[in-house]
Amino acid sequence: MVEYDPETGEILDAAPVSNQGEVSVSELSQALKRTLEDRFGHVRVRGEISGYRGPHSSGHCYFSIKDEGAKIDAIIWRGSFSRLRSKMQDGLEVIATGKISSYPNKSSYQIIVENIEPAGAGALMALLEERKRMLQAEGLFEQSRKKPLPYLPRVIGIVTSPTGAVIRDILHRLNDRFPRQVLVWPVRVQGETAAAEVAAAIKGFNEMADKPDLLIVARGGGSLEDLWPFNEEIVARAVVASAIPLISAVGHETDTTLIDFVSDWRAPTPTAAAERAVPVRADLVAELASLEARQKRGLSRVFSEVKLRLQSAARALPKPDDILAQARQRLDSSAAALPRGLRANLQSHALTLTRQSGRLSLGPLANRVTEARRRLTESQGRATRGLTQLLARKRDMLSSETKLLGALGYKSVLARGFAVLRDASGTPLRGITGIKPNAQLQVEMADGKLDVTATPPKAQKSLF
Repeated sequence: MVEYDPETGEILDAAPVSNQGEVSVSELSQALKRTLEDRFGHVRVRGEISGYRGPHSSGHCYFSIKDEGAKIDAIIWRGSFSRLRSKMQDGLEVIATGKISSYPNKSSYQIIVENIEPAGAGALMALLEERKRMLQAEGLFEQSRKKPLPYLPRVIGIVTSPTGAVIRDILHRLNDRFPRQVLVWPVRVQGETAAAEVAAAIKGFNEMADKPDLLIVARGGGSLEDLWPFNEEIVARAVVASAIPLISAVGHETDTTLIDFVSDWRAPTPTAAAERAVPVRADLVAELASLEARQKRGLSRVFSEVKLRLQSAARALPKPDDILAQARQRLDSSAAALPRGLRANLQSHALTLTRQSGRLSLGPLANRVTEARRRLTESQGRATRGLTQLLARKRDMLSSETKLLGALGYKSVLARGFAVLRDASGTPLRGITGIKPNAQLQVEMADGKLDVTATPPKAQKSLF
């Protein structure tokens, strides 16, 4: 029999049964666990994912990694799973990094995975094809959803590395063709954070108050692993959500990434993207000059044709003298007949006047005038008498009211020897109550007014 050291887990020399120490199952399992973890520590295992069903309700993932001859159980704790950069998929060949351990309850060993990544270009291509099928099924590759590019953008936004040759090539070609305002959003175009930075740059350009008219996402050539950030789903969906037309210019002409399928236009190289973004200014000026010349020739031809038609129409019209000849003749005839007509009209009116004047008689007219004068004289007399009587009645009424007013007014009382006492403001006083000593008072009598000073009652002998 084989004996294990419970402290170290090492195998001891065989000994007779009677002298062999005993260990429990738990002790043996723990000794095996320590031996596996100490012996293998961190390992990188290459194989195919098998039995992957997504994370458990606890957040942990349980699956297997296998190859042609063996299979090992694998587990990814919830914290490690949230940090994975690669998408887990059943049947995908991967390289798993972790440590070997055992699970005593099942007497099995397993790898606790800390990181996992596709193994080689074949696995990356399989993952890329799976993403392409998913996005294509959503209709994100449809030509109908792609936006037209502006002919001459005012501002161009560029998402790329600020230090590479790509940005220099784009700016150089833009300056050669048609200089435009350029905004550069610097990002990493390779590495773990590249995809998130590119997606954030596209979103950031779309959230600007003064948005660019066109976006270019560019990167130079590289391996499939180098270009992988542009195959990430987060980048593809950022391009789809962009309201600004976008040109993808990632890699060389033979390189194809996921962003090329969702962008509004795919350029084979960054230089080609700049050429597609703006026209050649010299060609545009020449085209405008050509169009201007064609416009002038067209207008000249139109004016010539109109002039020719007017001349042809003018030849078919009669001469102005011919049109006015008959009117002039009628005018001359009417002018010659006008004196005769005036004399005949005058004679006719004179004859009518003579006949009417003979009918008039001066006798009746004189009688009517005399009668009218008589009636007018009578009316004037009646009006004079009525007005005299009215004035007399009004005079009597006024006299009566004047007498009544004089009888009721205080002046008549003053005339009988009384007086009115007023304070300094002119208000009449009804008694001595409220009059202060030395107050200035005014006495009004029938023949005038007198200013007095009030004295205290004890010293007062007379108010005047």
